[in-house]
Amino acid sequence: MKIALKYGLLITAVVIGWVVIVRFVLGVGPDSKANMIAPILFNLTAIIAIALGMRARKNELGGNLYFKEGLKTGMSIALAYAVSACLFFALQYLVAGPQLLMTEAGAEPGPLWRVAVFAYAGLFFGSLVFGLIYSTIIAFFIAKRIGREDSEII
Repeated sequence: MKIALKYGLLITAVVIGWVVIVRFVLGVGPDSKANMIAPILFNLTAIIAIALGMRARKNELGGNLYFKEGLKTGMSIALAYAVSACLFFALQYLVAGPQLLMTEAGAEPGPLWRVAVFAYAGLFFGSLVFGLIYSTIIAFFIAKRIGREDSEII
């Protein structure tokens, strides 16, 4: 649980830093080319955090991290990120209002509650889907392989 919170909140800290610095301090608008860096930065941070989290879990287990345990570790990190990022943006919405939400790509005209629900659901489930993909790939490379003598019928 500590690993999931540590590395999930690390990803959220990068997201918060990006939003605060780029949107609020520098005043970069939604049509700026600088916004193309954000998805690359967030996904790269998620990959690094999941890999570091799996390495930490592997060290906790004495080097015996199997694929299933690695996948669970990666998904718990992705879940911690998804929840904390949604909470940050909900808090930002309550404090600063809907300006940031309405300037994002894909914000369609309509009731504000619907725009917010779709944005938060997209962030939450998108984080979990990408977390599953990243966790699967990283666990494949980090996890210990079960040899013929170690295999058992499940």
